[in-house]
Amino acid sequence: MTSIKKISSDLTIIGTGMAGMAAACFAARHRIDTIQIGVNSGLIYSSGYLDLMGIHPMGTRLSWNNPWQAIDQLTTDNPDHPYARLRKTEIKTAMHQFLDFMNTTEHPYVFSENKNTEVLTPVGTVKQTYAVPRSMWAGAVALKERQPCLVVDFVGLKAFSAKQIADMLMPRWPRIRPLRLNFPSAGASVDLYPEQMARSLETEENRIRLANAIKPHIGEAKALGLPAILGLYTPSAVRQHLEALLGVKIFEIPTIAPSVPGMRFKETMEKALFAQNIHLIPQKRVLSAEIQQNDHFLLGVGEHGSTSVDQIIETRGVILAGGRFLGMGLRAGRKKIREPLFGLPVFQPEDRALWHEDDFFAARGHRINQAGLEIDDAFRPVDADGKPVYKNLVAAGSILAHQDWMRQKCGAGLAIATAYGAVAAIRKTL
Repeated sequence: MTSIKKISSDLTIIGTGMAGMAAACFAARHRIDTIQIGVNSGLIYSSGYLDLMGIHPMGTRLSWNNPWQAIDQLTTDNPDHPYARLRKTEIKTAMHQFLDFMNTTEHPYVFSENKNTEVLTPVGTVKQTYAVPRSMWAGAVALKERQPCLVVDFVGLKAFSAKQIADMLMPRWPRIRPLRLNFPSAGASVDLYPEQMARSLETEENRIRLANAIKPHIGEAKALGLPAILGLYTPSAVRQHLEALLGVKIFEIPTIAPSVPGMRFKETMEKALFAQNIHLIPQKRVLSAEIQQNDHFLLGVGEHGSTSVDQIIETRGVILAGGRFLGMGLRAGRKKIREPLFGLPVFQPEDRALWHEDDFFAARGHRINQAGLEIDDAFRPVDADGKPVYKNLVAAGSILAHQDWMRQKCGAGLAIATAYGAVAAIRKTL
């Protein structure tokens, strides 16, 4: 009979999405002995933009240029929102520390301190976000200044149309024009995928061939928009080489999932956190959890989809950052929503009939999207009486109740800020 391996840590982070990665970043900053565990996260669906706060109230869809003013108003109107558990200075510190961390990697960001930036979406609409990948920043500048711009798509790349993007933007950006080409390293009839194209452009020869195909069409353009395909591992070098070959500023526009910027983000974080001694256990899931008399947790770890434990983690503290339904941090049954690992109480509508509005596009959203864990000021999940269930278990990210990050346009900010708060809280118990 094979013995089960046992390891120990001061802190275990459950989840490898934005909140889990941010928590690992802050834990590394404080040199906490940390294990992180999780299967593929929602990061591969990410556009790469980091939203801080964009819409409030949801029912009016009021858009804010200044995210900090939006947060002030939100926390006044909704004191149960997770942002209200932090001072604004703490949210700012969290964002600055996280972006400083990213700016030491191959995936740097650009942002304006006190305002959101307008950026492009895959369908040609415009949205506001807080921090923009460096590979996309020239697009925000070109949009603001209405620069002459060429947008290129490729035969075989589905769900990305330069013509649609140009048509949508033409009323406010009259000097934008579309172009469709064959991708140089693929046949004319081949289905293309962003990851495949990004890997292709890691090769200098393919970048030169792409530049030669685009160059005759540059004309008066000062900026060039491409789908997000500028390399997986060295996007800065790929972009700079193409800019030198073409003589214009180049920017990426997000594509539908799986997202190359999301893949880059995940790869970048894993590499950087490994260098800071975060022990990542990939493609495994915590299958069981029990509390010991010394208040340590024993976490049973196994393959995703299995019920067989092949590893035990003994840990002094836990940050639960597994997301909601996609990350399986919460599970919806026929009658109620539950947190499956620790059996934590879940804030939710009292009846399943109230989960969703009759109108799928209801401006105020669906009540199920506000479901999650209620926490105290130390980010500890609480019971019906408002008392912490465990003193050394905290939670962060979209698993928290009283927020609708998608409609409020605060997903990354919520994840990063609450991860900062969770790490600060758990440090006091370790």
